[in-house]
Amino acid sequence: MEWKNIYRGMLMGASDVVPGVSGGTIAVVLGIYDRLIEAINGFFSKDWKKHLGFLFPLGVGVVIAVFLLARVITWLFENHPGPTQFAFLGLIIGILPYLFKKSDAKRTFKGQHIFLLIVGAIIVASMVFFRSGETGPVENFTLTTYAWIFMSGFIASAAMILPGISGSFLLLVIGSYSTIIAAVHELQFTVIAVAGVGIVLGIVVMSKVIHFFLEHYTTGTFSLVIGLVIGSVVVIFPGWPTSGTGVVLSVMAFALGLLLAFLLGRVEYTD
Repeated sequence: MEWKNIYRGMLMGASDVVPGVSGGTIAVVLGIYDRLIEAINGFFSKDWKKHLGFLFPLGVGVVIAVFLLARVITWLFENHPGPTQFAFLGLIIGILPYLFKKSDAKRTFKGQHIFLLIVGAIIVASMVFFRSGETGPVENFTLTTYAWIFMSGFIASAAMILPGISGSFLLLVIGSYSTIIAAVHELQFTVIAVAGVGIVLGIVVMSKVIHFFLEHYTTGTFSLVIGLVIGSVVVIFPGWPTSGTGVVLSVMAFALGLLLAFLLGRVEYTD
């Protein structure tokens, strides 16, 4: 078992609670994205035990983060949204040099790869123009409601595994974010189970698609992934602070994100 994946999973789980931040982006930041895709696909092969050793600690970390950090992350975004988003900005921007180095962009990127990078960035950046369909948590559940929650989990999880595209943000657009996050807070196990099944199926289906492209079009896939990560900067950017205190807090949070990116880069991307 790769027990250090617990902390990686906690980072991914914490980010998946945040509308605008993608767990897939954090997997790229941590340097485990291609291996994560391989492990999810390999779990259904004869080498499942090897991949279980990678996925189980990661899943434990995700579950711990979702249940223990959901309130913390929600509180930070409700009370200090600007500095919190600037911290994520620092983390993502700070890791970009490592991503270009890992993909050996100077040597492998051609014109078509730069085009894919730009397309990926535009696709994710354009999500900033979408508006939330949120109202409030659903209180009366019917069969139709559970089907809606299942499909929400499926669609959002397919996005979660794509860098730059936030599953939580899609839940906001669909209108189910407050219902699912409330179920986590209040331990409504039926809602959690229905959403969980949708999430697992969505991850499996999307990982197979991504695995195909990673295997057959490696450089093009990496260029698109980096573009998706770059585009997420536009989605996460909260705007410039209007008060002196806000500026100071945002700069400090951004610097903290950069520092964390530097430390993660040294640990995760240095052979």
